[in-house]
Amino acid sequence: MDAAIIIPARLASTRLPAKPLLRETGKYLIQHVYEQALRVRNVSQVIVATDAEEIVQAVRSFGGTAVMTSDQHPSGTDRVAEVAATLDVPIIINLQGDEPGIEPEYLELLAELLREEPSAQMATLAVPFQNLADFQNPNAVKVVLGEKNRALYFSRASIPFVRDGQPDFSARPARFLHHLGLYAYRRESLLQLAQMPPHPLEQLEKLEQLRALATGWFMRVGVVPSAGKGVDTPEDYARFVAEYRNSVQRNRQVAQD
Repeated sequence: MDAAIIIPARLASTRLPAKPLLRETGKYLIQHVYEQALRVRNVSQVIVATDAEEIVQAVRSFGGTAVMTSDQHPSGTDRVAEVAATLDVPIIINLQGDEPGIEPEYLELLAELLREEPSAQMATLAVPFQNLADFQNPNAVKVVLGEKNRALYFSRASIPFVRDGQPDFSARPARFLHHLGLYAYRRESLLQLAQMPPHPLEQLEKLEQLRALATGWFMRVGVVPSAGKGVDTPEDYARFVAEYRNSVQRNRQVAQD
């Protein structure tokens, strides 16, 4: 077990206040994420990193591990790095606290990407785009890959640009990829990243991963078939609650049969 999962979580959210503590399912939202993380193989620890005592108490109430961090961190990556500095594991997986439906296999893939390529400092995931509207949406971040699935660039622009014709979203291997905000780091690389100043490209695109890429880091990208559904808005949470209740009902029916 050479990896740890750290879940950054905070109360402040303009679109969905106190998001980690929502519990219409009977479980805190952060609990759903934590339980998915526990299903990941070859992970020695799962830790919630937060600056809110309410979240610490909620996590401990269901038997989880939570650590208080500084309230001055500008990003979740910095919060994860603070906890990683206290650990003795070579691989750190950063799992956002609003991903209750994350596939454990995706997190396993992140760690495996680093195990397979010793020269890579980071790993992340992407999923093929299915249509032009999503590909042209600046809120959907694109990533272009080179050899060994090395990230060449991330952008909100529609890259790679097709000069002649239109993008072929059915072609394989996929060339039009939507970046997913899940990361694995070598512990030492994460600690270095947290100390680096923002790069001008990062500031232009508002994409933190460009800090590492512009520095020359080797970031491997795993391509997965589908994206998880995160919880960012009240509508997202209502959808998750409905799906969870339907799943529970189906499981009960199977058990009765």
